[in-house]
Amino acid sequence: MRSMNLVDAWVQNLSIFKQPCPSKSLVGFIHHPRFEPVFLKSRRRISSHGVSAVLTGEEARVSTQRDDAPFNFNAYVVEKANHVNKALDDAVAVRNPPMIHDAMRYSLLAGGKRVRPMLCIAACEIVGGPQSAAIPAACAVEMIHTMSLIHDDLPCMDNDDLRRGKPTNHKVFGEDVAVLAGDALLAFAFEFMATATTGVAPERILAAVGELAKAIGTEGLVAGQVVDLNCTGDANVGLDTLEFIHIHKTAALLEASVVLGAILGGGSSDQIEKLRTFARKIGLLFQVVDDILDVTKSSEELGKTAGKDLAVDKTTYPKLLGLDKAVEFAEKLNEEAKAQLAGFDPSKAAPLTALADYIAHRQN
Repeated sequence: MRSMNLVDAWVQNLSIFKQPCPSKSLVGFIHHPRFEPVFLKSRRRISSHGVSAVLTGEEARVSTQRDDAPFNFNAYVVEKANHVNKALDDAVAVRNPPMIHDAMRYSLLAGGKRVRPMLCIAACEIVGGPQSAAIPAACAVEMIHTMSLIHDDLPCMDNDDLRRGKPTNHKVFGEDVAVLAGDALLAFAFEFMATATTGVAPERILAAVGELAKAIGTEGLVAGQVVDLNCTGDANVGLDTLEFIHIHKTAALLEASVVLGAILGGGSSDQIEKLRTFARKIGLLFQVVDDILDVTKSSEELGKTAGKDLAVDKTTYPKLLGLDKAVEFAEKLNEEAKAQLAGFDPSKAAPLTALADYIAHRQN
């Protein structure tokens, strides 16, 4: 990626979104003539209290129109999260050996906002697909997200003691079991998506599997994490490198969540690419807001250690841009993301519009 002149470069032209997507999806593969004809014909339990409790302050006021009635975002969040939580609980049951499954469930069912699964479901529905087509993929992205949190919290990585308001996995089960719990969730995510998805053409399932694998490997999450580790404590990190880190470390899995839903829901190539752009922007938005919250909220409010980035001298958007410019940047990303939804049925786009606003205005 070419170098940038920090704030000036951002204000004039955010280069990452002017360039072709660095990680080509398998959409081109599944539109190969060999596959296109079939492809185009197919089109313990957690209570809802923990879900609704995350919707506070500005995010609770997220509202948009669905048909002629206001879209009830809070009700949508609770409904979809309950579907996902039940599916996760059923999928990762306690079996032999019990310790590893207990460790997997400890982090997987620890609450959380379930943003990625909701994005997956909403993307499936915006292109006309049923929720049932997206549930296994929605669970898979949450399993992988949980894996990334377990590993990210390890002493050899970010060395954190608190996650979602509870002791981190390695603090409860030990570092060895925590590593294995993450590994098991990663492997099972692909097994579950490949075997539990029904009513979807095999070519689409294959494309979704490939998309998810690329998003978390050396062209996605892993790449971002490696560069992030190498840049910690480096005073010379610029905006271009920071964008690379977060487009890969954070945005890649959010992008995959949306693209998976669109593929499995029967979306066209054009619809999928519009939703990919939407997702990349809200993925970066998610991280910008995360950086802002890290310096404006307490550990109790966040449910994780606040001020950790500053303590280890990590480069963040508030550090490079200043807090006010970082907030302005977040607002810009949110508006640009929602602009990508203009060509879709407004009633079907309402959940993604509301989720973008929620990500922009979340308080933890």
